[in-house]
Amino acid sequence: MLSQQQVDRYRQDGFLVLRNVIGARQLSVLLNELDGWIEESRSHSSNYGETPDGKARFDLEAGHSAEQPKLRRVSNPVDISKAYREVLWNSAIIDAVTDLVGPDIKFHHSKINIKLPGMQTRVDYHQDHAFDPHTNDDSATASLLLDDMTEDNGCLRVVPGSHNERYSHYQNDKFTGAIEPKLTPDFERRSIPILGKAGDVCLMHSRTVHGSPPNRSNKPRCLLICDYRAADAFWLIPPLVLSVHSGRVIRGKPSRVARLVAGSIELPPPYKEDSFFSVQGQKSVDEH
Repeated sequence: MLSQQQVDRYRQDGFLVLRNVIGARQLSVLLNELDGWIEESRSHSSNYGETPDGKARFDLEAGHSAEQPKLRRVSNPVDISKAYREVLWNSAIIDAVTDLVGPDIKFHHSKINIKLPGMQTRVDYHQDHAFDPHTNDDSATASLLLDDMTEDNGCLRVVPGSHNERYSHYQNDKFTGAIEPKLTPDFERRSIPILGKAGDVCLMHSRTVHGSPPNRSNKPRCLLICDYRAADAFWLIPPLVLSVHSGRVIRGKPSRVARLVAGSIELPPPYKEDSFFSVQGQKSVDEH
């Protein structure tokens, strides 16, 4: 699916943007289900819906109410939706991932990050690998734009070439899920905004530094995110966003051999919070 030039660009920059990957019909189905979950959240006053490790599936921002729902994350929609499984496992997204990672691909986890108008949710600069260390780095995270993404509504920002850099996600011996704040100005200077239309996809290496500001517009910004790994990449700790399908081979064949890359890897603790937003210090409706 990808040209050699696109593959080379991904290797160099640590990310690649593809246009119009998912069509309007499939997008409509995904958005209809998401609208239903947002509507359902109005009847809840705390995080709800259980995942395999006991964390809540639906994570609510502080200030959530029936009048102004603030659903900020749905963890592993593939566990509860055939439509989301179909898009993430059988569409052109996985075709592109195999061009980058290899013919044998495992599903690791997925989530929908939601920024509705009036919400304060942001994403502090971090690397995904800090949350999900594996025996090797052959990976791709696909972020499917469910809405048009602009600088006003809190678009993803990525730091080109940062997949070759290593950063701690601890501060004062506490795992914060973010790189130390003093580096934020440098990341802001180096980062570029990922702008696009609904149906576009950003493919990103698990070590690429990225973040995003809050939504300052009157339009939603919803992003469907899926982590894929090479079949011979094995996790060093259980997934922190655990799915009933984590580790499932969705393309090619499984591997009984774990391929290891030399080096040292910082391990995160098994945090109890329902989502990494709380780990980064952003309160949920359950925290006061």
